[in-house]
Formats: sequence, structure tokens, C-alpha cells
Amino acid sequence: MAKKFNITGTCIPRLHFMGDISGKLEKIREMISAGDYFTINRPRQYGKTTVMYHMEQQLKKDKGYLVLNISFEDIDASIYKEHRLFIATILDILNEQLEFIGEKELAALFKDKNTISNFNRLNSFFSALVKKSGRKVVLMIDEVDKAGNNQLFLDFLGMLRKKYLMKVEERGYTFFSVILAGVHDVKTLKAKIRPQEKRMYNSPWNIAVDFEVDLSLFPGEIAAMLEEYAAARQAEIDIPFFAGKIFYLTSGYPFLVSYLCKIIDEEILPGKSKKTWEPAYLTRAVQKALTKKSTNFESLIKNLENNPNLYEFIFKIIMNGREFSYNPHNAVIHLGTVYGILKEEQRKTRVHNRVYEQLIYDYMSSNLETSNEIKLHHTSAAYIEKDGSINIKNVLLKFQEFMKEQYSIKDKDFLERNGRLLFLAFIKPIINGRGFDFKEVQISEEKRLDVVVTLGDKKYIVELKIWRGEAYHQAGIGQLCDYLDRQNANRGYLLIYDLRKESGKQGEWEKIEQQGKEIFAAYV
Repeated sequence: MAKKFNITGTCIPRLHFMGDISGKLEKIREMISAGDYFTINRPRQYGKTTVMYHMEQQLKKDKGYLVLNISFEDIDASIYKEHRLFIATILDILNEQLEFIGEKELAALFKDKNTISNFNRLNSFFSALVKKSGRKVVLMIDEVDKAGNNQLFLDFLGMLRKKYLMKVEERGYTFFSVILAGVHDVKTLKAKIRPQEKRMYNSPWNIAVDFEVDLSLFPGEIAAMLEEYAAARQAEIDIPFFAGKIFYLTSGYPFLVSYLCKIIDEEILPGKSKKTWEPAYLTRAVQKALTKKSTNFESLIKNLENNPNLYEFIFKIIMNGREFSYNPHNAVIHLGTVYGILKEEQRKTRVHNRVYEQLIYDYMSSNLETSNEIKLHHTSAAYIEKDGSINIKNVLLKFQEFMKEQYSIKDKDFLERNGRLLFLAFIKPIINGRGFDFKEVQISEEKRLDVVVTLGDKKYIVELKIWRGEAYHQAGIGQLCDYLDRQNANRGYLLIYDLRKESGKQGEWEKIEQQGKEIFAAYV
């Protein structure tokens, strides 16, 4: 079976191309060797299960360790109704594992498992199991989020905590190391004590040490995956370039790294005469990814919709260019970080990666486009020239008319918040009608622009600004000229929201020539 890029489930070396995670495993191994209890809490599809699997494989090669593994992913919710069901399920899972790996003597301890009906007896059973094994027993528990809303699970963790403390005090046998994996840190899991009670926070896991291993895939780790792929497929790849640019776009989010590579390999390269990765393929891969449904993207959107404060916070960052300091104790910032939507960068709160930023950008503009806030009746035909190019000047002039007709009575706060979205919603029928992407994801030096429309090899750079004075205006023109120069472009466009009531500039336009560049500026 030929290897492929994997975006679902555990990455297995004989089946999948995967980043080099040896350095991460080494750090985790050090924690286990120290007897640490800890939680690997990272967003969905961030490599938690893969890391746990490979760590288990490593430990199995060491005769001094015994690894036991529990996952709550597919366990029926009914087990949380009573102690007996919960305990029986845990014991059945462990018994099956021990029988599978040939640990007959340890499996024999489970013959009376039906008599273990409470946590006191389970406590004693685990002590006997560890003592009988004569090894360092490591317990791995995956998908703890599926169980974390249940008091029985928290009682189970409480029992492990008590056993740990007794081990430290040299008064009992217990697991050498316990590793939990899930999106949330166990300290943040909500437990429903009784159906009629308010949800409360519980912390049965305060014995755990902080897990500070970064599971992001860095350029060198991505390069190792591309090297293996290139050799297997006999493909030509500028590995340092693509490893760096993939990291630039994804910030090393493991799912996104594999997703972009998978699209290039399986959707863009087939049919090509040469198996050579071209830089343009990466932009196309991002565009293709954004048009597809995936559980990762759906989860991101769901988390935004289910948390209005988070939606509004990210709206301010992406759509209004607001900057916020990063404070992990802020509830909204913490939640966005837990979900993998936000991150800390130079003490500022940023959207985690450029693919997510584009996805959210698309989603928020689509929300406005389909709402009652905007009424559009135009098509792409009026803006497409005979040679297939887009007449951006006409687009901006038409947008001026549109704003004058529909938004002259809107207040300043509405326009300052929604101005960028209004333009995106306005231009969407024009470019989507011909299959264009309205905002190119940049893969060169970081320089955030508002809209870059692409058509074939043609690129139209539009900067959106709110009028904040002449000095700000001139600085914006200079920034646009600098960016045009880096893009080897001589023409750019500037859309200025002038929210002053008496300025008289709304509806006007002008041509600006500066630094050898021509800029068409329109005021709305």
C-alpha cells in the first residue's frame, strides 16, 4: 500500500507521511521517566493521539515499562450512570489489552473483576496489578473531554490523585506515570454534580505538572516529511522553500500541514507531466481547502457560533484590525486558545494561522452577504473586460453608488464595524461568479492587506482604510506603494471610508502617482 498524507486519526509511519516528532517524544519521555502525571491538552487534530501512540510504541521496547491505554472516544454515555458500569468498562478495556499483548499472569487478576463495584476496591485492584507487574506501569487516557462532564470520571481521577500522593509518601503502589489527552486541561473540565445543580469547576488533577511540549510542526520537522515524500514519489520539491511556506501558512498546525500537502499530492499534481511542486500549487491548495468541508473547519465554525463573545472578539481582530494584548487569564482569549483559533505572538493575541484567518474572513463576509443587511443585484459581467481581466476601477465606482444609495443613513459605528465586510460582500458575486478567490493568502513576507483579487496570473491589490487624518492617509499610501513594489506591481487601489459628516469627499475619486506607482483612490 502506497503511503499518503493523513488527516484523520493516528499517523502510522508505515502508512503515512508524517513530520519528524522525535524531538517531542524525547521531551515527553523525560517527563515519564521522572514519574510525572500530566495532561496533553491541545486543540482538535493537533497530534495528541499520534504522540500518545508513538510514545506507547517506544515504551513497549523497554522491558522496564508496561503501558495501559484507555480511550473514552467511543464509550457509551450510559456507563456514567453508576459506579459498577463505569468500573466494569474500565476493567474490560484493560483486561482485553493485557490478553492481547500476552500478559497472561496479569490478565488472570481480572477473573474476579465483577466483584469490583466501587472505587475503594478499584484502588486496591490497581495496587495489586502494579505490584504484580514488577514494572513501571504507565496509564494513558485519551479523549478525556468525552468523560470530563461526569462526576464519576472526576471521582476516578480523584482516586488516581490519592494513590499518587500515597506513592510519594511511600505508602502504596500505583501507576508510575499517568497521561491524559484532550482539548481541555482537566482543571477546566466542567462537572455536573447533580442534574438540577449549577455546573461547577472541579480540580482533581492538581498533582499534574504543566505540559509545555509544543506539538506544532516546525519547518525542519515538515522538511523531514517532504523529504520522505519526494523520495517515495520521485517528486521534485524545493524542500526548504515549501517547508518554510507551509509553516508560514499553518503555524505548524499538524492537520493543516498534512491537509495542504495532501491536496497538492492528490488533487493538483495528478495529470501533470512533471511531478514538480510549483510555488503556485500552495496557494491553490489553500484555496481548494477553503472550499471543502472538513470536521476541523466545521468544529472551528461551531465554536465561533456557540460562543458569541469569542465571535465578536475575533471579528474585531480580523475585520477591524484591532490589536489586543495576550492575557491567558482572560476568559475569551483562553477559550480561543483552547480551541486552537487564537495564539500568543509577541505578547499580542493573533489568529492562530493564516489559513484559519482566511476561513473566518470568508465565513464572516458570507454571513453578511446572505443577511438582510445588504441587497445586491449586480453580476460579474459588467466588470469583466474582453481580455478576461477585472475592471477594479469600475467595481470601486459602483461600490460608491451602492454605499450612497443604501448606507447614507447608517451611523458611523455601523460603518466602522462593517465597512470591510460590506465591500467583501459586494465584490463576492463578481469574483465568485467566475471562480476567483477574493483574498489571496500571502506566502511571502508578512504584510497584511485587506483584499487581493486574483484571476489567472493577474493580481489586483486593494487596500481598505478608514480616514483618520492626512498623516495617516499619506502613511497608508506609502505602505501600499512599498507592497506594490515587493509584488512587482505598478498599479494598486485604495478604498477610503470617510465617516466625517461634512467632509464632502464621499463619492469622489482620484489618481495618485507616487514612487513610480499609480493608485486609484475612491472615497465612500
